[in-house]
Amino acid sequence: MKFDKNTVIGFVVLAALFIGYFIYTSKEQAAYMKKKAIDDSIENAKHPKPRFDTLTSKTDSLKIDSLKRMNNEGIFKTAGSDSEKQIIAENELLKIAFTNKGGQPQWVELKKFKNQDSTLVRLAATDFDKLDYSINTGPNSSAPVSDMIFSRIDSVKTPDSTVISFTLLANDSSTSAESITHRFVLKKNDYMIGFTIQMNGADKLLTQNTLNLRWQYKAVQQESDIAFEKQNTQIGYSMNGDFDYHTAIKKSNEEFDKPVQWIGVRQRFFNTILVAKNDFASGKMEWTLPPDSAKTILQSTANMQIKLPPFVNAEVPFSIFYGPADYHILKKYDMKFEKLINLGQGLYAFVRPVNRFLIMPIFDFMEGFVGSYGLVIALLTIIIRLLISPLTYTSYLSGAKMKVLRPEIAALKARVGGDQQQMQMEQMKLFREAGVNPLGGCIPALLQIPIFFALYSFFNSSVALRGESFLWAKDLSAYDVFINFGFKIPLLGSHLSLFTITAVVTSFLISLYSMSMTPDQSNPVLKYMPYIFPVFLLFIFNNLPSALTWYYTVSNLITLAIQFVILRYIIDHDKILANIEANRKKPKTKSKWQERFEQMQEQQKRLKQAQQKGKK
Repeated sequence: MKFDKNTVIGFVVLAALFIGYFIYTSKEQAAYMKKKAIDDSIENAKHPKPRFDTLTSKTDSLKIDSLKRMNNEGIFKTAGSDSEKQIIAENELLKIAFTNKGGQPQWVELKKFKNQDSTLVRLAATDFDKLDYSINTGPNSSAPVSDMIFSRIDSVKTPDSTVISFTLLANDSSTSAESITHRFVLKKNDYMIGFTIQMNGADKLLTQNTLNLRWQYKAVQQESDIAFEKQNTQIGYSMNGDFDYHTAIKKSNEEFDKPVQWIGVRQRFFNTILVAKNDFASGKMEWTLPPDSAKTILQSTANMQIKLPPFVNAEVPFSIFYGPADYHILKKYDMKFEKLINLGQGLYAFVRPVNRFLIMPIFDFMEGFVGSYGLVIALLTIIIRLLISPLTYTSYLSGAKMKVLRPEIAALKARVGGDQQQMQMEQMKLFREAGVNPLGGCIPALLQIPIFFALYSFFNSSVALRGESFLWAKDLSAYDVFINFGFKIPLLGSHLSLFTITAVVTSFLISLYSMSMTPDQSNPVLKYMPYIFPVFLLFIFNNLPSALTWYYTVSNLITLAIQFVILRYIIDHDKILANIEANRKKPKTKSKWQERFEQMQEQQKRLKQAQQKGKK
């Protein structure tokens, strides 16, 4: 069998990076879920559920809670007597249902994004979701505003915005003038909602002039693969002007001891961000990952503190972003929201500039006039391959030179026999005389690795691909299902992706073609690696977005075409042989690296000879 040792080294390094990355992420996820299961078991053991829960006990409990709540409401006791009302506000992007219970959003609908059942995507739409804080309602009593009915509702609509205000007033018998107003502003063509808390009598309503805001948010499943969605869900924040984030499956809490500008949840394709315009002074955020059966990605609770001046009246401005994880939309707010988009984070942060300044500009340009995202990806692939074509040509030229030297390499093997060290020395001497760089075929392959990982991050996070179909794939942001097994196969999953098959088959054809054009190799590991690598791809790619496997398929087809054209019609083997002969006649100068390498080889050779003499 024929192949180039350096090309295979490129295969080995690429495979090692792929396998290492996916094993690492899988282990992190498995470790977190195992720890969570143990913690849940311990918690359940500490607080066992009652064996009987009768209707009578439930009714009594509700009565007790109602009486307790009424007593705690103090000067706002009448606030619970009105009925709950819902008010709808919308612009071109959002439709929001507000409730006067707690004076806050009840659910948010994104008009341009649909679920798999064709209904619009909803955020913050569960009973768990709320914005809350406690106020003093009388001597030694307090109550959360989320339980109170804001009786007065005001709404003003203009061509550019809609303003809705909910006001909580003290009861008629009270002589105090305390009141709370929640004011929301929804602007035209904007995903950001303005939210302001206005307090009359803030010095009495708040203890030590501190607003303790509690933000509860539940991210429900939006995509078909819940495990992959959890893996790509993050908690992000800006503290003291610096952005930071945590992958949800790797951590469960974060404490803030410096001023915080905003905190947010990125649920792969959708973001919810709470902004404090005057900064949170401190706080803590905790989150859990419920079991997959709950259809919930993440459940978070943030307790944040804001220090207010000791004035009678206070105004606390916030804003809340409900919208897509779109880099361009987030960047326009100029608050580092766009850093939530995973264009390269952690160990792979080095690919972020590749995405920012190469992949995204090309993708955006193609998106502007090509209707199909599958074709956009194909054109993107062609452009990238054209940009790196000089490297590709260098790689094939190196392979052609190695092919010309194949008879001489075979003769060297026959002359030195099984002495591998001597063979390496003689081979390096041959390469130097012929002017051949043995790494010429390896380096270009390694330089393409950042591009692949940049595309891996980009296709995983691009909301533009969500729900876009191409050929047999119904959603380019998810894997396509060619065969559904109905059961899980270890490492592979419960399905087989057709785009993964095309990527694997084309990779195998490249390996076959490359080995037919390159020298022999006796090392069995390197000898069969080009065959093994496509098999690795089957397990690595099967659960990845079809956009990525489609890209890889197109890239492989281009590689096959380039190989055929360059090796058959561009590279002149007779000319290469003539150049090699001309190089042999030129005087040679050794680099310092070559001198040190040959000295090391010579020392190893003498040491080996001394050991053999000692044995005799």
